Amino acid sequence: MTPQNLMQEYEKALASQKWSRVEPLLHNDVCVTFFTGTFKGKEEVHKAFENNFATIKDEKYSISNIHWACLDSVTAVCLYSFKWQGIINGQAASGGGRGTSVLINSGGTWQIITEHLGPNAS
Repeated sequence: MTPQNLMQEYEKALASQKWSRVEPLLHNDVCVTFFTGTFKGKEEVHKAFENNFATIKDEKYSISNIHWACLDSVTAVCLYSFKWQGIINGQAASGGGRGTSVLINSGGTWQIITEHLGPNAS
């Protein structure tokens, strides 16, 4: 799998709202920053993702405008736009912003080790 393929699979995994699809794409030492906080390691990240999945029903998630800032045989860094929409507390909701992901090739397998999601620039 290439870094580009990994990000495509990650987008699909997030849209599925199933941790079992997201988990293999993340490094054990993953660190994720959302607007709700920073979560370190798979256990904390798992809880954060499950909370998001439980909060946003029928979520549709997409990644676009990927820019590869660094891409070599062991490290890849990409910046992108993300959008989501779903149902929160029975009401339609949506959002989006900018993301940065750092991927590493560990033992021949590409995985996300860092993700930072934030708002679009003003």
